Amino acid sequence: MKDKNTIIGIVILAVLFFVFFWYTNKQQQAYLTNQKHIQDSLRIDSINKITPEQKAALKLDSLHADSIGKTNAAGNFAKAASIPEQLVTVENNLIKAVFTTKGGAVKYIELKQYNSQTGGKVVLGESDKGGFSYAINTGANKSASTSEMDFVAEKPVTNADGSQTVQFKLMDSAGAGIIHQYTIKKDSYLIDWNISLAGAQSLITNNTLNFHFVSQLMQVEKSAEYERRMSNVCFSEGNDFDYISSKTEHKFEKPVQWVSAAQQFFNIALIAKDNFKGGEVHWTRSTDTTQVIGLVDATLQMQVPASANINIPMQLYFGPNDYKALQNAAPEMDGIVNLGRDFYAFVRPINKYIIMPVFNFFAGFISVYGWVIALLTIFIRLITSPLVYKSYKSGARMKLLRPELDELRKKFGKDQQGFAMEQMKLFREAGANPLGGCLPLLLQIPIFFALYSFFNSNISLRGQPFLWSDDLSTYDILVQFGSKIFIIGDHISLFALLAVATSFLISIYNMNMTPQDPNNPALKYMPYVYPIFMLLFFNSLPAALTWYYTVSNLITLGIQFVIQNYILDHDKILADMHERRKAPKKVKQKSKWQEQYEKMMEAQKKVQQLKDQQKNKK
Repeated sequence: MKDKNTIIGIVILAVLFFVFFWYTNKQQQAYLTNQKHIQDSLRIDSINKITPEQKAALKLDSLHADSIGKTNAAGNFAKAASIPEQLVTVENNLIKAVFTTKGGAVKYIELKQYNSQTGGKVVLGESDKGGFSYAINTGANKSASTSEMDFVAEKPVTNADGSQTVQFKLMDSAGAGIIHQYTIKKDSYLIDWNISLAGAQSLITNNTLNFHFVSQLMQVEKSAEYERRMSNVCFSEGNDFDYISSKTEHKFEKPVQWVSAAQQFFNIALIAKDNFKGGEVHWTRSTDTTQVIGLVDATLQMQVPASANINIPMQLYFGPNDYKALQNAAPEMDGIVNLGRDFYAFVRPINKYIIMPVFNFFAGFISVYGWVIALLTIFIRLITSPLVYKSYKSGARMKLLRPELDELRKKFGKDQQGFAMEQMKLFREAGANPLGGCLPLLLQIPIFFALYSFFNSNISLRGQPFLWSDDLSTYDILVQFGSKIFIIGDHISLFALLAVATSFLISIYNMNMTPQDPNNPALKYMPYVYPIFMLLFFNSLPAALTWYYTVSNLITLGIQFVIQNYILDHDKILADMHERRKAPKKVKQKSKWQEQYEKMMEAQKKVQQLKDQQKNKK
């Protein structure tokens, strides 16, 4: 009763903390909203006090100052600083590439085969805070970024292989200048970017080109908050894949092959065929409630030949985090697909050589991905079934030993050390393994981590409906709340509820099938408390993962029922245990672990005896 009351108290305390944090968070949000409203009102009021004539004058002054600044910075290219912006569009089967004469660069890329959860097609690089540029010398003691220069566009040309080429030129009166040539292949997300510098020695200093890669990542998935957690900066440094996620910056100490601004399912990458010699990258993850995911800001240096005319081969990738596409784009670029990193790096081989090939095999002849996941689950359970059977057999032995264990508890009473020694002896004689029943649970840990990475990064699941879910790559919604609730979020997932419910059934079943320790009555309440914490974790996970967990749990229940009732012969197991105990005991050399454990038990037993003697003397 005392343990029961303690648990009830803990639960009530947890509920009180939940209510307190939820109410505090709500009050804080209301206060911040009110303060923002006040600041906006003051700003609007300040603007409204300005007359229309004053507003027009201020705008003209601003534009005039900007124009003068651009003209001064442009130096020898001043004539090109006032050309109106023009857009050039080139398409293939996969992308619609829109280029701009401002900087002679990519303005944005539309991915034809992918829809954004926020509406329309997925568009990458659309934000004004983004692009690829580098600095050039524009005159004596003058320099400017190519993003500030206005190039002249030529008409796109279709090549014999079906690819298309478009060029942008920036030339001064002396013949020095830049040509940006972009080639879009027929069925590719890669864009070849060739930079030609004429009169390079006057355009750059110390034969070094300083590139600037900026990308503001915008929301394209259902949950901006979850997409932020899945987004990061990836790169290849010294021909080794690496990334930053929780950090905010990284300085490159080795040659850099490529840098990518990677979201959950899409990325923008700058690839240098001749490598960057160094640089640094800054990663700022957005913390507001807008559709901005984060900002990548990279500066990269490239050493170029000391020549008057230079060609610099580069590539740009605007596309999905598709394993095959990235594998063909650049070395180590398939690492952008998170199949296991850092602490979970041990699951990457499982995903790469088992999970992914099996999944792709089933997906080759089944179009509904929910059933592909179900077949994948069955495959995994078949592979692990021998160990599962062994654990159930061990559990059956433990169940048959329950009466003898109860007798030992009565015999030793409070002497836990003595009970532990006799219990180990009993297990050894009967051939029972108390940890045998833990094998299925331990086996689930690497599998769960592998599938967590796989389903979170598998773009083939994106937009795939199944049953009541519209998209297996994100959570399904049974109940949508008007606002976020502390920890739970703004919804309840039905697949998550099913995963929790089936886990609860397994826990109840196992409690009835295996002996419980009466000295720890709190364990019997765990099946009721555990699902609550499990729901909080599962609620925002992809429906693919919670569906896998549900199917896996149903298979587990079926396997347990069949093995316990139709495969395991308890009479035969009991007879085998008796035979083991009657058989002459072979003298086996104890392991060091057994020797140390027995010494520890003996030492604890002596300490307890001394304490009991002292109590009796008092």
